[in-house]
Amino acid sequence: MIEDVFRDEWPRVVASLARRFGDLDIAEEAAGEAVLAAVTAWRERMPPNPGGWLMTTATRKAIDRLRRESRRDAKHAEALMLQPDRELEPKAAHAVEDDQLRLIFTCCHPALAPEARLALTLRLVAGLSVGEIASAFLSSEAAIGQRITRAKAKIKAARIPFAVPERLEERLPDVLAVVYLVFNEGYLPGSDAELRIDLSDEAIRLARLLHALLPAEPETAGLLALLSLTDARRAARVDEAGELVTLDQQVRTSWNTELIAEGHALVRACVEVNRPGPYQLQAAINAVHTSAREFRDTDWAALATLYDQLYALAPTPVVALNRAVVIAELDGPEVSLAAVDGLPLAGYHAFHATRAELLRRLGRSREARAAYTHAIELARNPAEVRHLTRRRGELG
Repeated sequence: MIEDVFRDEWPRVVASLARRFGDLDIAEEAAGEAVLAAVTAWRERMPPNPGGWLMTTATRKAIDRLRRESRRDAKHAEALMLQPDRELEPKAAHAVEDDQLRLIFTCCHPALAPEARLALTLRLVAGLSVGEIASAFLSSEAAIGQRITRAKAKIKAARIPFAVPERLEERLPDVLAVVYLVFNEGYLPGSDAELRIDLSDEAIRLARLLHALLPAEPETAGLLALLSLTDARRAARVDEAGELVTLDQQVRTSWNTELIAEGHALVRACVEVNRPGPYQLQAAINAVHTSAREFRDTDWAALATLYDQLYALAPTPVVALNRAVVIAELDGPEVSLAAVDGLPLAGYHAFHATRAELLRRLGRSREARAAYTHAIELARNPAEVRHLTRRRGELG
């Protein structure tokens, strides 16, 4: 219970302190000190408003640090202490009222390297650990830790203001990418079989705020549609034994019909705008899947067309891999396998899992078993490992 409070409230506290004090180090350290204080203070009983307790304690910790740091301007620190809820910048035409969303835009400043923007916001806004971020980036914890440290140092050295940009659209691609990564880490985390519902819900909340903030931008609608349609299948994704359930085996009556209806409506609105982007096309792909009453009813031709459009905008090996899965249903596993084998994805578990399934369909059991083994060695999520292990075991 206490762990859930810390996980939910820490990012909110950091975002609020960053807005107020304009210093990421102070915000993160004060929030961390408040959490440590709570571990002792809450041993016997949790306060009625744990989030408020953490915010008050963290604010006091931050003020104490400001008082100790003689290098800081005393008048500035005093003003902050006397005006605890002061806005630090005038409201822009697109005023971002949500602290966490404001912090995402701040951390996605163009002066920071793209990978640094993502790592920093995943740490400060989503509250992911360095290890979780390293898993999301397929990197080492040391490398991610250095990346975050350098990003915060860059913000301080370049005096990047904690202010909302006048043109939100300029940073929108990075902001959308951050929200999407937060959702993915919650939907299929790398270190736990259980879904991180808190992260998925937070990503959807931020996507809703972005869509409300920029209603004329179709990619914000596309991202919200994509997250809604994906999250609609949450209850069917993992079975009682903690094993991943693939799309063809999911019980579709357990899908969330309200989220599906919302996602379909957003996709239709994007089609009317006719300015396709990667998130809109991914949402449209999910709309096709969630429109089929049964797996056998899936419109594979429509999916192939959508993947062609997506690859034209985002020509990545992963998109090509997903398209090859569709081709297997249209032209057969042999044609699909030929396309898959040419992809540079040897370090990606889904590449080997896809090869294993195609080889299995072709009756090449020995090769399929080896591909399953490669996939198991690379898979991060225990639910996926269980599924792949069972599939390999069925080969005999």
